[in-house]
Amino acid sequence: MNHLIALDWGTSSFRAYLLDAAGSIVETRSRPWGIRQLPDGGFGGAFAAMVAGWPDCPVIAAGMVGSRNGWQEVPYLDIPAGVDELAAALVPVAAPGGRVVHLVPGLHNSRGPDVMRGEETQLVGALALRPPPQGEATVVLPGTHSKWVRVKEGVVTDFVTTMTGELFALLSRHSILAVEIKPDAPLDVDAFSRGVRTARASGAAGGVSRLFSTRALMLDGTLDASSVPDYLSGLLIGEEIRSTLADGRMDCTLPLRLVGDAALGARYRMAASDFSLTVSPAVEDTAAHGLWLIARRAHLHERTIHGVSP
Repeated sequence: MNHLIALDWGTSSFRAYLLDAAGSIVETRSRPWGIRQLPDGGFGGAFAAMVAGWPDCPVIAAGMVGSRNGWQEVPYLDIPAGVDELAAALVPVAAPGGRVVHLVPGLHNSRGPDVMRGEETQLVGALALRPPPQGEATVVLPGTHSKWVRVKEGVVTDFVTTMTGELFALLSRHSILAVEIKPDAPLDVDAFSRGVRTARASGAAGGVSRLFSTRALMLDGTLDASSVPDYLSGLLIGEEIRSTLADGRMDCTLPLRLVGDAALGARYRMAASDFSLTVSPAVEDTAAHGLWLIARRAHLHERTIHGVSP
């Protein structure tokens, strides 16, 4: 396989990578063409425009492109599952120019129930780039829908989703707690830590029961309006950690690994320290490596050469 085109195609964004035979990134392209913001021509048109001029080579894609509202729905795989199971379950979709896009399935957890789509590929890349010393770890993927994942020898054995990022967006923009958020404002560490400690101290009631404290602290002058977003962020992340520890499904005595945006990961590391947890620095941009590994395990180069689709 001289080259591979790897697509990370989500709800709001579309990123494409041209990889060489060793899995190194030759070129990256990005467009705001998530599955809800497609250009003229739909999925096929977006794909053709994104890969124009790139070699005729195998193509693999992960993310919401394989969801019910995506290019073609790809059934979830039940866990336990790892890279071998993902590679064996790729679904081919015909694309413009005679190409075939191989869609990666998401994962389903009957305990919950719970699902993930896209994060499984980030996990594959992250675990290969930084293997857990003992082969077992708890991995945290912060984001709109944060995931806590148990992995053993590269296999996902359990996971839990918390809607922390989406709750923050809704509360900070569309509730009585909404204030103007300045994108480049530095983190108010004191306000953030206060929010984390409030969630930690909420006990059986939970951090959600303390949400209105955000407004009360602002009204009595204890919390400046500009610090409200960081207090609320700390409260919600703190509640995510508190509830996960209380639930007991994630073994937090294992090495805790962060995968995703470094800035958001820094908040999680700060919050975790208030719970006496140690979390590794975040590993970023692992989707491309994960896609390359899945493609290699699926022998896409051989299937393309012999004209065989999975």
